[in-house]
Amino acid sequence: MNLSDPYCGPAPLPADLWSRWVFDPVAALLMVVLFCGWLLIGRRDRVGRLALVSALGLIAIAFFSPLCALTTALFSARVVHHVILISVIAPLLAIALPWRDGPLLPLAPLTILSALVVWIWHAPSAYEWAIYGTLPYWLMQVTLLGSSWFLWREMLSPLNRAGGALIALTAFVGQMGLLGALLVFSPFPVYTPHLSTTAPYGLSALADQQLAGLLMWVPAMLPYLAAGLWLVLRLANGLPNTRRSGLAR
Repeated sequence: MNLSDPYCGPAPLPADLWSRWVFDPVAALLMVVLFCGWLLIGRRDRVGRLALVSALGLIAIAFFSPLCALTTALFSARVVHHVILISVIAPLLAIALPWRDGPLLPLAPLTILSALVVWIWHAPSAYEWAIYGTLPYWLMQVTLLGSSWFLWREMLSPLNRAGGALIALTAFVGQMGLLGALLVFSPFPVYTPHLSTTAPYGLSALADQQLAGLLMWVPAMLPYLAAGLWLVLRLANGLPNTRRSGLAR
């Protein structure tokens, strides 16, 4: 790989996009590590197996498919890539590799940490640094995925109070919505690597950035909404019977 090019290679033209399948050895190693971790401590029932297979399949799509190359051309594609990591793969791994032994980790610091990781890697200077070179690129991917996995694992743990998990989830969704709003309403593009790469796709750099913000607002929120509904049901089922009867009346 040319060190002057982004990790996923130079920005492809639309006509060349579907030829940009690659084999990423680091992603393959990550998949092996996750599978070995599942063999050691994972949830071995049908749900756990399905969650693991789905997570590994999405990792392959994220890093082997032309989506990786498209992230070089479009910031909105990069946001899709990150959303897959933190909003889909991370909760799947939280189901496949749940917390079993030891004390629960505090939700408030985990929420703050996960939010900080998202904001740091979407700061223009950090973002530009992270898309070049193997170490910066994978530092971004692993910290996004790892911090989100810890947060999802605690939020989905049956040992945690549903109310606290719901507050943590709401706080995380709120900060991601704020970041999306900043991208949508920014009067100018702020990600210089994409200033000259979006035109072949019929988008200006600003329109691409605004699309990325909208993706953070709507599709990225859907897994959190589903988890929130599940937590609300847990919370309702945990109410005393007399209180539930009073609410029903």
